[in-house]
Amino acid sequence: MKSKRWAGHALAALLTLSVAAPAMAQADKMAPIAIPAQPTAIPLNTGPLPGAKNKESWHSQYNSVFARNVTEATLTPFLPDPAKATGAAVIVAPGGGFRTLSMQNEGWDVAKALADRGIAAFVLKYRLNQTPADMGEFEKSMAAMFSSVARPAARPNPEEALKGLAPQIADSRAAFALVRQRAGEWKVDPTRIGMVGFSAGAMLTVATVLDGQAKPAFIGDIYGPLQPMTVPADAPPMFAAIAADDPLFAGKGFGLIDQWMAAKKPVEFHLYGRGGHGFGMYPKATTSTGWFDAFYRWIVMEGFLKAK
Repeated sequence: MKSKRWAGHALAALLTLSVAAPAMAQADKMAPIAIPAQPTAIPLNTGPLPGAKNKESWHSQYNSVFARNVTEATLTPFLPDPAKATGAAVIVAPGGGFRTLSMQNEGWDVAKALADRGIAAFVLKYRLNQTPADMGEFEKSMAAMFSSVARPAARPNPEEALKGLAPQIADSRAAFALVRQRAGEWKVDPTRIGMVGFSAGAMLTVATVLDGQAKPAFIGDIYGPLQPMTVPADAPPMFAAIAADDPLFAGKGFGLIDQWMAAKKPVEFHLYGRGGHGFGMYPKATTSTGWFDAFYRWIVMEGFLKAK
């Protein structure tokens, strides 16, 4: 129960915060939209979310697009021009508190930017915790959970909280398996597949490493929690970025970075002065907007764009 309570309090507000450009008004209303055509979304066949009753639906907010009540996982490829292809690949995990997915700002836009740099990208639409089908009730539930985060709550070890992500970790494993299975078709080197996640997606990225089965070649933790965790002996290089004014995860120390360094694993950490939570690919005046270029340069520096 403690781990569930930690996850609930730590993640409840991620919808409100991780999907919003901090420069925009928090009052920007959600508007239901039809499920976008996704001709390249490939089912991951991890099965329907156990006990799910509400069907997948989509909405717009902050000039961006979100999915919720995802009950079956998919993977959408964004492949680079063959003339640019480097053989490297990244699985992209959007955030949203495991209750919604910021498919555009933290998914498609990131994948397009990676593909433009010659890196094959695959947006993971992982299964989510159920939310009310009615949009009005959904908004109320998010507001209620956001309010709960402001109240003090004990937070157990994050490793315990991550144990509640079994469906999402299974989806992540399946995504890596699919990319490796079709590596020849997609011109991807199976030894150079990384993962980048945002907020809740960053938690899933770290959980994928801790799970020990998918074995990402490298990871990006973008405004995820940075509490200390036990670092696996085979942990990959990690890039991490967060803003000092992040209302969820800043000010709680950088134990995860310290642990990675203590384990003598490659790590690069960017603490931006401003940017809030959920800046993703939104154009902003803050230096946090530079995270993507820094992430790309780090991938280059670590040698993942070169065949081994």
